[in-house]
Amino acid sequence: MEYRRLGRSGFTVPVLSLGTGTFGGGGELFKAWGATDVAEATRLVDVCLDAGLTMFDSADVYSGGAAEEILGKAIKGKRDQVIISTKGTFRSGKGPNDVGFSRHHLTRAVEGSLKRLGTDYIDLYQLHGYDALTPPEEVLGTLADLVSAGMIGYVGCSNFSGWHLMKALATADQLGLPRFVANQTYYSLIGRDYEWELMPLGADQGVGAVVWSPLGWGRLTGKIRRGSPPAAGRLTSKVAVDKGPPVADEYLYKVVDALDAVAAETGKTVPQVALNWLLQRPTVSNVIVGARNEEQLKQNLGAVGWNLTPEQVATLDAASAVTPPYPYWHQIQFADRNPPPVPWPKGA
Repeated sequence: MEYRRLGRSGFTVPVLSLGTGTFGGGGELFKAWGATDVAEATRLVDVCLDAGLTMFDSADVYSGGAAEEILGKAIKGKRDQVIISTKGTFRSGKGPNDVGFSRHHLTRAVEGSLKRLGTDYIDLYQLHGYDALTPPEEVLGTLADLVSAGMIGYVGCSNFSGWHLMKALATADQLGLPRFVANQTYYSLIGRDYEWELMPLGADQGVGAVVWSPLGWGRLTGKIRRGSPPAAGRLTSKVAVDKGPPVADEYLYKVVDALDAVAAETGKTVPQVALNWLLQRPTVSNVIVGARNEEQLKQNLGAVGWNLTPEQVATLDAASAVTPPYPYWHQIQFADRNPPPVPWPKGA
């Protein structure tokens, strides 16, 4: 297993972590993801630790808290061997304060996660979505108190816009409060929006990407090709949010064609190639992989220990390139006076 620093912090993490969204299977949304029980989760944790994958990601809303409970039981007796990453923000009750970044909700969310996980500290705690109603001073002050109390180690965010993240970082610097060192973000070969604003921001400010849905909601598993529509599962779910952003069929097929070609050259699977491409992108500290069973987990673990060649990366870059949104298409034309912190995406 390869290890990297989490952003510009001194904390080192494996390049892969295991997501626990498949643990529990509570509710229509999470049942479509999986229903891993304690016994299977314990086996998956053991396989991960044997491979050097020591980081496990969860959230308080996954299966109504059941995912954290199952993870806590699966790592029992192994707490000193693992890194726990979890998240909070979304509604956890019916009350008006049971949601968001308020001191009231964040404090109780962390306390609840600690109880479900069966631990007295969380290594990385991330805000799961943006709350525009709570002042950043209150949010960061609350997180600072939780860090001082030893309840959490490092802080991060997820699903923030660039200006949301920069405003939080500026506030932290101004007031001497803990900075976000991680940005849990969607990024894949068919979802490269992260590259235009959040990646340069991360490079400039020392915020590491922790990538979720690296296979684009299952579209990059190799099971979907021309003439082969998606089987029953997440992409055919009635729950709209579970399908992810729409992707044009021809664009997807073009990317999968390139993945197929590179997979044939490397002797690796399509998902392994897609994951390895991400591991070579600037600012990426960690990629979260999911697994319904041990076989899928071992397949994902095969994404590390080797690297695509520059030519293979270029092939995938070109196949997945899209026209950048304004103002980035304009800025690219004047890179001599406006050099980005990281190279402009290939194919742009």
